[in-house]
Amino acid sequence: MSEQIAVKTILSGTELGPLADNERLKRESKNLRGTIVEDLQDRITGGFTNDNFQLIRFHGMYQQDDRDIRAERAKQKLEPLHNVMLRARMPGGIITPKQWLAIDKFAEENTSYGSLRLTTRQTFQFHGVLKPNIKLMHQTLNSIGIDSIATAGDVNRNVLCTTNPVESELHQEAYEWAKKISEHLLPKTRAYAEIWLDGEKLETTDEEPILGSNYLPRKFKTTVVIPPQNDVDVHANDLNFIAIADNGKLVGFNVLVGGGLAMTHGDTATYPRKADDFGFVPLEKTLEVAAAVVTTQRDWGNRSNRKNAKTKYTLDRVGVDVFKAEVEKRAGIQFEESRPYELTERGDRIGWVDGIDGKHHLALFIENGRLLDYPGKPLKTGVAEIAKIHQGDFRMTANQNLIVAGVPAEQKDQIEQIAREHGLIDDGHSEQRKNSMACVAFPTCPLAMAEAERFLPEFVTEIEGVLKKHNLPEDENIIFRVTGCPNGCGRAMLAEIGLIGKAPGRYNFHLGGNRSGTRVPKMYKENITDRQILSEIDELVGRWATERQENEGFGDFTIRAGIVDEVKVSKRDFYA
Repeated sequence: MSEQIAVKTILSGTELGPLADNERLKRESKNLRGTIVEDLQDRITGGFTNDNFQLIRFHGMYQQDDRDIRAERAKQKLEPLHNVMLRARMPGGIITPKQWLAIDKFAEENTSYGSLRLTTRQTFQFHGVLKPNIKLMHQTLNSIGIDSIATAGDVNRNVLCTTNPVESELHQEAYEWAKKISEHLLPKTRAYAEIWLDGEKLETTDEEPILGSNYLPRKFKTTVVIPPQNDVDVHANDLNFIAIADNGKLVGFNVLVGGGLAMTHGDTATYPRKADDFGFVPLEKTLEVAAAVVTTQRDWGNRSNRKNAKTKYTLDRVGVDVFKAEVEKRAGIQFEESRPYELTERGDRIGWVDGIDGKHHLALFIENGRLLDYPGKPLKTGVAEIAKIHQGDFRMTANQNLIVAGVPAEQKDQIEQIAREHGLIDDGHSEQRKNSMACVAFPTCPLAMAEAERFLPEFVTEIEGVLKKHNLPEDENIIFRVTGCPNGCGRAMLAEIGLIGKAPGRYNFHLGGNRSGTRVPKMYKENITDRQILSEIDELVGRWATERQENEGFGDFTIRAGIVDEVKVSKRDFYA
């Protein structure tokens, strides 16, 4: 099929346009192999060339460089200092102490930054891995039972699962389903094993019964959620399974489809969108429904315009009812009426909590998810020291924090002492700081337009000052998130205050999300400086402190007070 052949929708025949070049790239990639092996042997450049620059994403990596030194290297007539960021595949975010010690060692010895970063996709990232160490990285991970297959690219990515340390039996069931869904939707090509693990090249058709020969039109994200916690932000994802329990046992899922937060500055055809509730399915139909949603999006998604290729745009183009009916047809089911559930909170329960299994769980707040040894706060070393004695597991959360899970009573004091000695427990952290989040942005992300991770700590300190100035209780907070660009990695478009990077030092300022994560905020001010934003926050928090109703969150107040209009239907209301 030529790139110039017009793509037509399955239903209406509406012409969408010529295929995007990524469709050619995937079709000609030899099932994601490309010429990556040849590129690895090329020592003239530290980067990947041509199509391989994109293809390595399907293997869990992004090519980056240090933007802080890019201009200086250009003056020296040197290419950018190319390296890769790897995102591991960790369904449900669970990792053993033995695995942790291995990734800690690799980060220390083989990355430019020496850090581990916990991400909003409930996994870890290596940053700054140079070309000669890439194969070693994959082989190190493989030796401890970890890979990075399909954590980027046009595939189903790392499957999230609510990190519920209290209801341990229900969490274990939900976690097992997250793993099953992840495995069911993985690419079947042997490219990863052949390229990175020196796997034997077998005669194979590399058939992809779910993802198809050209894979998906765009990235696809899936979650498993245990109400009332919404720590994975269901409305940021294409496909969500809401766990429904009966007497503490998992009986099935409510299925939500079509969430997503990414957009493009200046393009009103792009917008964040909440997911639609399709209904309830029993456990035994979970994998069939997952495959049906993915294959419907595979066949109906926009392969012409990648900015409109996500599931949320497919639902809006063909209609929710039509999409749902096709999923029912492909899965051989009829969705039942959704079972009652409520999402009430998103934050992690920082500190110790007791599980129903008699074990104890310590949630550590890791600002921005960055584990590094800072002066006086050797965080990375601290986690490694805990891993040396810990008998349970670690759970990475979608809020960039880390839970030391399954601690017996006799080890509590020892683990807490290690955590305190290394700065992993700080009783001075405010609720505001614990409920603030940022993406990486500068210096490594090539898409960043403004600071985020490096900007957040100091700006949160200033927000803390504003809350104190207006005599708000110490446990009060505003869900605050900042991203360096509009691609949604920091999930700012589900925050009460969301900042979207527009240019160095300038952001679009959004208001009106809620604490449960079920409402998209609306733009309040466009392209303003951080000083202007802080001044606006000061004025708005002052009003909130004096005018709010009992227990009214900041986002709810901004809607009720008419400061911004509520976004009920993103396609209609977001830019209105």
